[in-house]
Amino acid sequence: MTYTVIFEKGPNSWGAYVPDLPGVAVAGQSRAEVEQLIREAVEFHVEGLREEGHSIPQPSSEAGVVEVQSAA
Repeated sequence: MTYTVIFEKGPNSWGAYVPDLPGVAVAGQSRAEVEQLIREAVEFHVEGLREEGHSIPQPSSEAGVVEVQSAA
């Protein structure tokens, strides 16, 4: 499965979360670290859902960008 991940850069760290998997979020010092952590978090979460007999949420979120003119 392919889930949308939102990456956010803060002043001193990075964060990421998965909109289709509430509660799955990580933080780290670099984008690369956060990419690895979020992959592990998603795998762990899905494995836990399976073990407990819960259904696995199907990916449904999409990310996009919009361009707007800045106020002058």
